[in-house]
Amino acid sequence: MPYTINEVAAKFGLSAHTLRYYDKEGLLPFISRNSSGNRSFSDNDLDWVALICCLKDTGMPIKEIKKYMEWAKEGGRTIHPRKEMLTLHRQAVLKQIDDLANHLKLIDNKIAFYEQPGIAEKLDQHFGIAEAEGRNYESKLPSSI
Repeated sequence: MPYTINEVAAKFGLSAHTLRYYDKEGLLPFISRNSSGNRSFSDNDLDWVALICCLKDTGMPIKEIKKYMEWAKEGGRTIHPRKEMLTLHRQAVLKQIDDLANHLKLIDNKIAFYEQPGIAEKLDQHFGIAEAEGRNYESKLPSSI
């Protein structure tokens, strides 16, 4: 079943302009055109758009995605470099996940700190003491604030 550019854009949360840009940049080399000259997307094309969105959303630059698509057009003889590219990208995504997990731990710790009973009063005391003594209050605060 053929899909219009607007249907594909809606399905993936993209604009039609973005899909046209991807096509212009060579990221959609398999897209055909209908008798009116408009882009016509097949179910297989949707799989390619999904991959492009996945790679882009996980930080792969357009230039690299374009290279991947160029290799894809060359068929089976480029399986090795495509696999290598995806393997390296996978490692980068795993690093991002690890970094985000560490950031999430810090955020969770901060939330837990603010959920302690009486924390508002403790913080007010720290700020009040520092202001009354004319000191930089940040140097007197516990590191968990």
